[in-house]
Amino acid sequence: MDEIVLTLHSEKDTQALAVSLAKQARVGDIIYLKGTLGMGKSTFARAFIRHLADNPHIEVPSPTFTLVQSYTDLSLPVWHFDLYRLNSPEEIEELGLDEALSTAVSLIEWPERLGRMTFSNTLVLALKAGKTPDEREVRLSGDASWNDRLNGVSL
Repeated sequence: MDEIVLTLHSEKDTQALAVSLAKQARVGDIIYLKGTLGMGKSTFARAFIRHLADNPHIEVPSPTFTLVQSYTDLSLPVWHFDLYRLNSPEEIEELGLDEALSTAVSLIEWPERLGRMTFSNTLVLALKAGKTPDEREVRLSGDASWNDRLNGVSL
């Protein structure tokens, strides 16, 4: 699929993108959240999960220290992984990724820590700084399973 490049002018735009993608997501999907610290990966994940919970106030802690948080009581179950503290790709098996792939959507921050592991139904969302402190450039690229679904994505 072709890459889609969007400019997010604010945190609100990041949240709107998350809601739009949550509406397109399915069990078995993986969304890689790439970007340096402070680019909006956790903001995206929170908005995605809150939309599926139909609750804008649900607590969505960052899994930085726990490495994974699962949300099984949503309209679509979500497992949120933060692999920043992973020492080797083999450790991912201990976190329950196999279960997540068969029962939920997986949001994976720092997917670079997966090494050479690859999966089907993957969307890469790469965030980087924009022209202003609040602006972000996001690049979306996915496998064939995302082709039609990305046509419906909006801010």
